[in-house]
Amino acid sequence: MARSTAFLALAWSAVCVSAPAIAFDGTVAGQQDAAAAALPVASAPLAGGETLKKAVAPSASLTALQYAAEGGHPIAQWRLGRMYANGDGVTQDDLRAFQYFSRIANAHAEDSPSAPQAAVVANAFVALGRYYLQGIPNSTIKRDAERAREMFSYAASYFGNADAQYDLARLYLKGVGAPHDVKYGVRWLGLAAQKGQHQAQAMLGKMLFTGDQLPRQAARGLMWLTLARDAAAPDESWIMDSYNKAIAKASEDDRAMALQMLEHWVQGRRD
Repeated sequence: MARSTAFLALAWSAVCVSAPAIAFDGTVAGQQDAAAAALPVASAPLAGGETLKKAVAPSASLTALQYAAEGGHPIAQWRLGRMYANGDGVTQDDLRAFQYFSRIANAHAEDSPSAPQAAVVANAFVALGRYYLQGIPNSTIKRDAERAREMFSYAASYFGNADAQYDLARLYLKGVGAPHDVKYGVRWLGLAAQKGQHQAQAMLGKMLFTGDQLPRQAARGLMWLTLARDAAAPDESWIMDSYNKAIAKASEDDRAMALQMLEHWVQGRRD
């Protein structure tokens, strides 16, 4: 699959702002998506020529990150992007986070998936996709579900990123930014679940247990839901709710079979 080396300007207008910048292995139909996603998310310079050293309150570690980021180090850019996205030690600023992530995507989109920084690059595409999916209030970054799909598709197909595969699956299953396609959605969901992405495990498990858009496989669904429950964060109550409903309705045979499947899963991961 040819990937354009012109990762430099498609969304230039989306990230040029008038005020100072402050705020998902396999080949699936996603190959066309991945080719489209090779179009860039440009990173604009800070408005008015403002430098990072002037834009952020100084601290030893923060300043070191800033210099490294300005030198083009993707891990430093990623860390700063996450800091601004989360308001971790700096004022929360989605537009600045978007800028750092876009710099990584533009400069490293064609890096080898086995490169040391590949995970960071893939995660940057996922972060950009999520910003495009929601938009950034009071900015030029507007909601663009198709663009979000392109970002997820590139990270999912080229880098094999499990989070991107999960996000891409959701778009196909919902028909948001992509044609409604259960086949492709479930395939991406399965890939992410096999890699241990617990949200994909939960969604796939619920679909299999209830027979939602898939032939019902109660035991297998319960297995995925159990794995997801064990990995879920405290605020992911939907996963625990899905597990509780399934375990309450499961037959003894379903539970016993699910346990066997879980044992095989754990053993396979150890091997």
